Amino acid sequence: MIDRYWIAFFASLLCLVGVFDASAGDADPLYRFPSDGASLNRPWYMQEPLYLRWKQWDCQSDCRYDCMVDREKDRAALGHGPVKYHGKWPFKHVYGIQEPVSVALSALNLAMHFHGWLSFFILLYYKLPLKQDKKPYYDYTGLWHIYGLLSMNSWFWSAVFHSRDVDVTEKLDYSSAVALLGYSLILAILRSFTVRDEAARVMVAAPLIAFVTTHILYLNNFKLDYGWNMKVCVVMAVAQLLIWAVWAGVSRHPSRWKLWVVVVGGGLAMLLEIYDFPPYEGFVDAHALWHASTIPLTYIWWSFIEDDAKFRTSNLFKKAK
Repeated sequence: MIDRYWIAFFASLLCLVGVFDASAGDADPLYRFPSDGASLNRPWYMQEPLYLRWKQWDCQSDCRYDCMVDREKDRAALGHGPVKYHGKWPFKHVYGIQEPVSVALSALNLAMHFHGWLSFFILLYYKLPLKQDKKPYYDYTGLWHIYGLLSMNSWFWSAVFHSRDVDVTEKLDYSSAVALLGYSLILAILRSFTVRDEAARVMVAAPLIAFVTTHILYLNNFKLDYGWNMKVCVVMAVAQLLIWAVWAGVSRHPSRWKLWVVVVGGGLAMLLEIYDFPPYEGFVDAHALWHASTIPLTYIWWSFIEDDAKFRTSNLFKKAK
């Protein structure tokens, strides 16, 4: 009988040269079944605990995970590195959570955006002067409120998706991220070009909203094309970083250094989204590190937004006197 490790070796080799059109782990014939049959021989009352059912862990997915873990142990014993299974890196689950580190970091990003948005709200309505109708002088207030809500929504679905990767959570995560990137691009254009007229804002926003909406509908109803979605997201992200960078260079904003930190840091963090490597110890991969890098950048970003509100309010308040 051919040794099982030689089978795994030749399967991986064939995958590398293109014989198998799948992830390297999928091409491994030993991945098909658990090596010890533990998943299949469990009593019924041990198959699907209640704390796992809400994450839709069924017998098949549980068996698939156990088999993946067994194969990775075999590969590690032979000195081989991790490979992808069904297009995903092998992560170690914690209480049924697929990517615990990314879930925790997504939650921290959500908390940072909530803290920033709440501080921004308190600053506008309780610390800065208001108009006679009790509205803020800052003319981008509503736009930043929407940005805060979209950001928190995006990080919420990111945490849910990394907790359990199923079709609905994946689409909600991708759709929320695209919506946030599209809106952030609109906001970058409106603020950097000081677009204050409502009609002009609509003219700028309408084509971008139409494109983002069409793209989200395409992902959800036609094809979840990862390659095309990555290109769209990278283009929108790079565009807004360039706009903010140019504006920071030509403007005399007192807090432009914070903008530079966010632009440079955001550009470097974006490389983690493009450069992919397997999770260290089964927990931390490039995407998790990107989540970690955005936490301090989020704090600085909301600090810049607050400084911009103070700067604009001071100028408009002096003109109103």
